[in-house]
Amino acid sequence: MIFLRILMVGDVVGRAGRYSFAEHTKILRQEKKIDVVVVNGENIAHGNGITQSTFNEILSGGADIVTNGNHVWDNRDVLKIIDDEPFLIRPANYPEGAPGKGFCIYPYRAKNIGVINLQGRTFLKPLDCPFTCAEEIVKKISEECDIILVDFHAEATSEKIALGYFLDGKVTAVVGTHTHVQTADERILPKGTAYMTDLGMVGPTDSVIGVKVESVVNRFVSCMPSRFDVAEGACTYCALIIDIDDKTNKALAVERIRIVEE
Repeated sequence: MIFLRILMVGDVVGRAGRYSFAEHTKILRQEKKIDVVVVNGENIAHGNGITQSTFNEILSGGADIVTNGNHVWDNRDVLKIIDDEPFLIRPANYPEGAPGKGFCIYPYRAKNIGVINLQGRTFLKPLDCPFTCAEEIVKKISEECDIILVDFHAEATSEKIALGYFLDGKVTAVVGTHTHVQTADERILPKGTAYMTDLGMVGPTDSVIGVKVESVVNRFVSCMPSRFDVAEGACTYCALIIDIDDKTNKALAVERIRIVEE
């Protein structure tokens, strides 16, 4: 059976995460015969947003499409590139007039791969409805795209699962990002959509979701503000491989990836 193999990678955090992403993505491309790589990049610039240089670095490290989330505007440098880079996207459910775009269409061989980025509303900013937005975009691009992948950047697992079922059978895959903690629920939903609640992160293992342990613990213990500095050191690399039938464009199988560096 001939199939297309997609690698969707969790939030890359800081310098250590960028290095880990480049190292392991190169190996996975070769060993797993990966065709296309989608990665969430909203934390690549020292944990907060994207810059021109960090975006270029993540592309050189193996990314084909870079998605975002609630930290997309944290570094204003992103405004210099987000309107011009064809495969750099931000959540589509920002109000009309926001810089950038919420989806892209990536040509690969004879296929057009649509990638949609959305942000949840539970415990996050009250953006436009991600469900309605997703439905509108899918209708708009479904005739042009052979495959549609969704990165849903959301806090609540229930909201992510609900969107997975809402889009089941309408898109090829729905994966969650944002929490930096990988879930173990990868599967194919009843109508054929590949699903995982959260990909996890590519970031320092000895950290609190990528941030130095001491600063986060101190904030919880003291209830006082404290500076959040991105951790360094050996990383954990989290991702999902999705196999897609070349004839039907349906998801065939999923494989959770979790690499813990020494």
